[in-house]
Amino acid sequence: MRAAARLEEKRDNPAERRGYAGTVTERPPNTVRGAGLIAAVQGATGVVVAAVLLCRAIGGADQRVANGFGTAMWFVLAGGAVLAAGSALLVGRRWGRGLAVFAELLLLPVSYYLTVGSHRASIGIPVGLVALAGLVLLFSPSALRWVSGDQRGPASSANSAPDTR
Repeated sequence: MRAAARLEEKRDNPAERRGYAGTVTERPPNTVRGAGLIAAVQGATGVVVAAVLLCRAIGGADQRVANGFGTAMWFVLAGGAVLAAGSALLVGRRWGRGLAVFAELLLLPVSYYLTVGSHRASIGIPVGLVALAGLVLLFSPSALRWVSGDQRGPASSANSAPDTR
């Protein structure tokens, strides 16, 4: 009798019907998917840079200033992680947001150095603007509601009580 009651409760509970995967992966808002696209492109760029560095190191480029193999390994790890985070955001996995925020925050001082320290404003300013755009998208109200699991908007009938923050 209890098993039949539990089965009935599972059918009535939408989260139980969707299962774990359905609960964890909900369709993300457009802002999150946009930030995921930015992070995925940045990660793919890192992997491409790693491939170029590896080809240069194998081809016998000068290794006195920087080790091409070690730098390529670093770019594979960092670029792969950011690519995975961007892909996760594109499909609605919340875990990708933390890695994407971290990557965007790391790119801000890099863009500053490119602009001011290296005098490469034509590279540094676009890198900084893209990083800022990613952060704005990741911290938008709809993205924050999505990451907290609250899909109710401010005008929702389920949100009729006064705000008690």
